[in-house]
Amino acid sequence: MGIVTEIESDWHAALAALAWQYDLGVLEVVQDTPLNRYALPDAAKPLPAAPQLAAVPPSRAVDHPSGFETGVDVVAEARKMAAQAGDLAALRDAIQRFDYCELKRGARNLVFSDGLPTAHVLVLGEAPGAEEDREGRPFVGRAGQLLDAMFAAIGLSRTATTPQEALYITNVLPWRPPGNRDPEPAEIDMMRPFVERHIALIDPKVIVVMGNTPLFTLTGERGILKARGNWSQAMGRPLLPMAHPAYLLRNPAAKREAWADLLALQAKVRG
Repeated sequence: MGIVTEIESDWHAALAALAWQYDLGVLEVVQDTPLNRYALPDAAKPLPAAPQLAAVPPSRAVDHPSGFETGVDVVAEARKMAAQAGDLAALRDAIQRFDYCELKRGARNLVFSDGLPTAHVLVLGEAPGAEEDREGRPFVGRAGQLLDAMFAAIGLSRTATTPQEALYITNVLPWRPPGNRDPEPAEIDMMRPFVERHIALIDPKVIVVMGNTPLFTLTGERGILKARGNWSQAMGRPLLPMAHPAYLLRNPAAKREAWADLLALQAKVRG
């Protein structure tokens, strides 16, 4: 048991060091001596024999956490754990105990939610970024600052204390994907039961999905730029797709369409 703990500790330390270097912008390793990538290998020179690796004794083997190697139906397990959560605290605990998503192993913090649980409007994002991973709250980086400004323009805020003026914010994935890559289909599938249970517990009047991942999670469709501004239904509630604030930062001209979406949301909430 001590050997397994030591192996897992070394794995986490190595992954944390690699993530730290990536955040600093290290994208490739420079060798001590120059390497001529145009030189052809010596065909006559025999390749060294591959070393013989000793078999790992069964007692030292570390179980893979994904569940696929052990035959566990991770989606069914997620449904079971989500269904047993009777409130938000229990749901957070269930997600924290869910060990089948690899992202958990490389994340600093579980990013659960922010805002008022009784809010009429629930905002569903994609996944935490570096800032969110450090603070343990969704949408706190540059995109989060833009999100706050956008919703403040129509009188909604995550810090409001009345349901009519409040926002509740969460993500499809509670852990940061490495390098801020897009969530993979398997990751979305295993976390979907928790997302659906989260929405059911909050019971919002309106759901706003920001980006392709939450749109796909709740509707099975992609193409956020085509879907944005068009009301639909998800889990028996009105759903409004919007472009992710990170996209708006890269494409400022799209803010005009985002403003139209915000006005449509304001009319829906007031109505």
